[in-house]
Amino acid sequence: MSWISFTALFFVLWWLVLFAILPFGVKTQEDDGDVTLGTVPSAPRGPHMLRAVLWTTLVTAIIMGAFYGVTRGLELGIDDIPKIIPEFK
Repeated sequence: MSWISFTALFFVLWWLVLFAILPFGVKTQEDDGDVTLGTVPSAPRGPHMLRAVLWTTLVTAIIMGAFYGVTRGLELGIDDIPKIIPEFK
């Protein structure tokens, strides 16, 4: 796998992980008991994008590190998947 395809895979995976991580840790205004006039009580209390971006980058780096370890360290690829998964008869 070249660095270009590795970077492209990291980018796509980063976006998927971002949307999976975004809902975690969000507090609504109603939860804090401080609803701003003119907003919906279920609106988020405050932005937490920096924290979400950092967690997303960390989780994606761990996943890509595991992927790199499996493909380079163990030298497994797509063709080796049938050898990993047991055959049920």
